[in-house]
Amino acid sequence: MKKNNNSKLKIIPLGGLEQIGMNITAFEYEDSIVVVDCGLSFPEDDMLGIDLVIPDITYLKDNIDKVKGFVITHGHEDHIGALPYVMKEINIPIYATKLTIGLIENKFKEHNLLRSTKRKVIKHGQSINLGCFRIEFIKTNHSIQDASALAIYSPAGIVVHTGDFKVDYTPVFGDAIDLQRFAEIGKKGVLALMCDSTNAERKGFTMSERTVGRTFDNIFAEHKNTRIIIATFASNVDRVQQIINSAYKYGRKVAVEGRSMVNVIGTASELGYLRIPDKTLIEIDQLRNYPDEKVVLITTGSQGESMAALSRMASGIHKKVSITPRDVVVLSSTPIPGNEKAVSNVVNELSMKGAKIINQDTHVSGHACQEDLKLIYSLIHPKFAIPVHGEYRHRIAQKELAEFMGVDKDNAVLVNSGDVVALDGETCEVIDHVTCGGILVDGLGVGDVGNIVLRDRQNLAQNGIIVVVLTLEKHSNQLLAGPDIVSRGFVYVRESEDLLEEAHSVVVNAVDDCMGRHVNDWGKIKNIIKDSLSDFLWKRMKRNPVILPIIMEV
Repeated sequence: MKKNNNSKLKIIPLGGLEQIGMNITAFEYEDSIVVVDCGLSFPEDDMLGIDLVIPDITYLKDNIDKVKGFVITHGHEDHIGALPYVMKEINIPIYATKLTIGLIENKFKEHNLLRSTKRKVIKHGQSINLGCFRIEFIKTNHSIQDASALAIYSPAGIVVHTGDFKVDYTPVFGDAIDLQRFAEIGKKGVLALMCDSTNAERKGFTMSERTVGRTFDNIFAEHKNTRIIIATFASNVDRVQQIINSAYKYGRKVAVEGRSMVNVIGTASELGYLRIPDKTLIEIDQLRNYPDEKVVLITTGSQGESMAALSRMASGIHKKVSITPRDVVVLSSTPIPGNEKAVSNVVNELSMKGAKIINQDTHVSGHACQEDLKLIYSLIHPKFAIPVHGEYRHRIAQKELAEFMGVDKDNAVLVNSGDVVALDGETCEVIDHVTCGGILVDGLGVGDVGNIVLRDRQNLAQNGIIVVVLTLEKHSNQLLAGPDIVSRGFVYVRESEDLLEEAHSVVVNAVDDCMGRHVNDWGKIKNIIKDSLSDFLWKRMKRNPVILPIIMEV
């Protein structure tokens, strides 16, 4: 193959940097593109009404002929959540491990995509050829089963993408991380390491998932006479397994609440990743048939999400479960940055209902801390380090760690979403920038809500709206009816009659002024009404509601 100037490996993160979520990265060499992960992120507080945020894949659509496949590291929402939306625009084969494909198929079922998409299950240790790339799946540990790191073999060299991982020598299910394979690939010579930065600021090692199992056993032993409710991430199958183990040991039945939890547990047990003893699992409706001390409830909502099952229980609007002073609620997770307030609110509400809250030692992270990261660096010895998966502070912490582990200062590169990073044996540099960013999903609408609509929503939420309705005669433009003023979210009408009377007079004067000057253009009339009413309300109230004049013609 004749090398031209473009014969460098390009790495293009289209999301997942500057935040935890929306992970998607394209690897491009000449006429081949392979995409790693395709996740979503959850909306910020100021994104009113938005359900999800998915990555902008304009670059992939523009180069669709080159895209050979999506390779998925594991089944978390921030790595697979956007696939149903993306597959409707570009239908590309998907390669992942067994559980990951199972969870993707759950999503595709909801979106009627099962028939139209191609999916292939890959085993750990297996390699696939996509264009000029060969991709090898390497076994790692994480807070969900079947997580993989990827060794991406390109003509320019080997890139190792760790995916989300931790080093767990005693996992609850399956084998430990394949450190031997990392070492073997390291000996071949690795061009670049793209490593998970989530816990790069945390010192020490990440604890094994099994330590949580011991905590659960202790909680069950100490609270033999009360109902136990445990909130955790739906996707943490190992955690669910340990809760089921403890429940079985202490003779309790297990009920599951929360749509995502029911889906994941269903898929995981079907595929053999979750072992549930016979007659342990009961429907939520059957809870009332058992005394409190004989049941445990596994639920979603550990992040304080307003519509999740635990939040509804805490606020007393859950149809089937009411919190009582005899309940023990275990929060088996740590708040994701930004969710602390929501979690604290739920804990307060639960405490007000008299429940006992336990959140000590009930969670271990699914991400590698500093000592685990050092281990990976010492096995792989990469020439370049490109920290991924994390906010800026996480990635800068890993950059420093990479330098500490012997990577040249100039070779530890911080990149942003949209940057095009070009690598060959000698250099690693940002050479271009492509379109990237978040596309907002609201209900069934994808991308139809942009910054302007969001700004309007914020304005409406903060200031309310006033609608001015008037009727004009067709030819003469004489005022026949109105103006009527309708207000929502601005003031309480019954207590503000004087204000609205004055506002009415202001509008009448504005309309009279238009008639007197023979202004016939409706756009101008509306603007004059808007301006005069806005000035009046600002002087009187120091408020700026959205003003919407409506003119009807008879």
